[in-house]
Amino acid sequence: MKVSTSLLALFLSSLVAAEGLSFNPFSGQKPLAGERATVPGDSPLTYCQGEHDDDLLVIEYINLDPNPPAKGQNLTIEAVGTFLEDVDNGAYVILQVKYGLIKLVNTETSLCEQVSNVNLECPIKKGKKTITKEVALPREIPPGTYTVSADAYTARPESKKLTCLEATVTFT
Repeated sequence: MKVSTSLLALFLSSLVAAEGLSFNPFSGQKPLAGERATVPGDSPLTYCQGEHDDDLLVIEYINLDPNPPAKGQNLTIEAVGTFLEDVDNGAYVILQVKYGLIKLVNTETSLCEQVSNVNLECPIKKGKKTITKEVALPREIPPGTYTVSADAYTARPESKKLTCLEATVTFT
């Protein structure tokens, strides 16, 4: 699966905004039917189910410190990835956050508005990008299991798939 560092930052920033949430190494083998491939690096991120050979972003790695994320602590995100094409204004992300079976967030947001959180701006030129971001996770995150998905696309009408990531994080 392929992903960009700016999409990761959007995903992580969106997770932090939605109750302070955040996101195992990929062996190079394709997952069996029904399994999800892990994102390279030290994080609970996986790729969404399905094919990702045509995705426009390739993740080299994503590391979280601490992993798993902990309430009331700073979370450091380090990510490296490559855009295979330029990403223009109009790119978007469909974000969902669930608390158990309850859907807390189901929204579409502008990727270009969000990448400023990691010192990027649109248009994002193709090529390798590196980000490091520290976020403070609140102590008040309700205990439970949160599932998050972020599905990113280029601008309409083409809407080419950038990537799709998922994570499940449990706070005690």
